[in-house]
Amino acid sequence: MIMQNIVVFGGAGFIGSQLVARLSAAGCRVLVPTRRRERAKHLLPLPTVDVVQIDTFDTATLERLLQGQDAAVNLIGILHGRRGQPYGEDFNIAHVRLPQNLAAACVATGANRLVHVSALGADPQGPSMYLRSKGDGEAAIRKQQGLRWTILRPSVVFGPQDRFLNLFASLQRLLPVMLLGGAKARFAPVYVGDVVQAAVHALIGPKADDTVGRTYELTGPADYALAELVKLAGIWAGVNHGRGRPVIGLPGPLARLLALLMELAPGEPLMSRDNLDSMRVPNVAGGELPGFAVELGVTHPRSLESVAPIYLSGRDPQTRYDQLRATAGR
Repeated sequence: MIMQNIVVFGGAGFIGSQLVARLSAAGCRVLVPTRRRERAKHLLPLPTVDVVQIDTFDTATLERLLQGQDAAVNLIGILHGRRGQPYGEDFNIAHVRLPQNLAAACVATGANRLVHVSALGADPQGPSMYLRSKGDGEAAIRKQQGLRWTILRPSVVFGPQDRFLNLFASLQRLLPVMLLGGAKARFAPVYVGDVVQAAVHALIGPKADDTVGRTYELTGPADYALAELVKLAGIWAGVNHGRGRPVIGLPGPLARLLALLMELAPGEPLMSRDNLDSMRVPNVAGGELPGFAVELGVTHPRSLESVAPIYLSGRDPQTRYDQLRATAGR
């Protein structure tokens, strides 16, 4: 059965924006809840998309949002906690309580189909608050009786508006050298379009029912050390005449000291100690769970080399358009 009415939590973000557009193009009516309507204004021109501003994701609010809906997608996640909050509390709210409340609300309202986008390496016994909270959130979803769930675990996601390779490229335009903690950590970057394709097929694909009750690890076709990815970002962005900046891996104690200093700096940290803890687990497929498959509509995921050089160099039309909008303050 094709789902016609879908609520996408986190629909204004990097992955969510593309997912909402794809679902709208497929004829679905999509509701995007957000705490700041301004962040979702780029979705308003889509003909079958509604944006609603809400203040909280408590159970009562979630049930109101899900009335009359067929399915929900949860893309909400954080990389860092807010300064001044109890240790780990923000991770618990975003990654455990919200999925738990959402799963219960889905069943209570009859919108009992949920696609939950988690993270590769999610594990209640993981080495970081991020991975533990992601694992606890998955466990809460699996425990909900009557829920038809699918869990997607992507590696780090890349694409034209990513905050991963674009960030490393931007830093190399400003800094003469890159000091890097976790330089040897392994990642298998996955293209945003492939993650979106998987979510769409899990919801409305011809084999959507085959994905119910399954967890998938979504990775690209190759894995890299973090230092390699940073270097490639600089090269593809044309920094230092296409050579990129020197990348210097820091030993553990210095890496943690630098991460602590970044946590104390104003704004969202570029790196935290919890991020370093997460990187103790290779961000690559473990081999025990299925990866991209026919039922997800992706059998040959896009490689980093086939996509990233285009948008990092500014040759991608959407990237140039976004740069013009940023320059115009729009």
